[in-house]
Amino acid sequence: MTGTTGNGTGSALEGAVIAVAGAAGPAGRATLMRLAEAGATVVASDANPERLAEAVDAARYAHGGATVTGDTVDLLDLAAAREWADKTEKEFGRIDGLVHLVGGWRGSRSFAETDLADWDLLEKLLIRTVQSTSLAFEQGLQRSDRGRYLLISAAGASAPTAGNAAYSASKAAAEAWTLALADAFRKAGGDEGPKAAAAILVVKALVHDAMRAERPNAKFAGFTDVKELAEAIAGVWDMPAGEVNGKRLWLTQQP
Repeated sequence: MTGTTGNGTGSALEGAVIAVAGAAGPAGRATLMRLAEAGATVVASDANPERLAEAVDAARYAHGGATVTGDTVDLLDLAAAREWADKTEKEFGRIDGLVHLVGGWRGSRSFAETDLADWDLLEKLLIRTVQSTSLAFEQGLQRSDRGRYLLISAAGASAPTAGNAAYSASKAAAEAWTLALADAFRKAGGDEGPKAAAAILVVKALVHDAMRAERPNAKFAGFTDVKELAEAIAGVWDMPAGEVNGKRLWLTQQP
């Protein structure tokens, strides 16, 4: 998922302003690093202010001179999400992307043992936050010449297993919502095609260095390293909006 850009800068992310939701986890840290390295201004948010501050500082130190900021935003609150989007565009003059990394998992040993309390939690984490960020950032992304909305999803949304009913259904709903946003971008583009794009990056699961250290004998077969995910995220800006809008971009074997 790499290519050349058409803006003459050598990187489609040079000078771009990218918001990252759920930025404090391992995938978020890797993404902040990669976007800052590519020359983007990165605006990060997370519900955990301490971990967010650590992630922002790490990206700043790794890439001296990079603009990386952090805000604690309640993405269950649409008004708060809109305020974050408006503040970002007002401060930096544009908004070119929203990377949605808010995650969470709950499961059971069997379908019969599914706890509907898991659904109540996952509906908030995996669906409501997508609703908030997409509605809040849609117009700003439409105003950009390279707007991208990226959802990180799981293969289980397309091939749910018995013990993952709540998780898989939540991911599937988040994908459907993102594809509706993609259709909005398509319609706004008319005959010329979409200027902005909404796409889904699909993984089986994610792995990072700390997981490997904890389980040195585990193979993590089919897992995507968070650094590989960050590279794929950055690569979406190298592709024309029309090629990625409404697409599932598989980073693992498709079921």
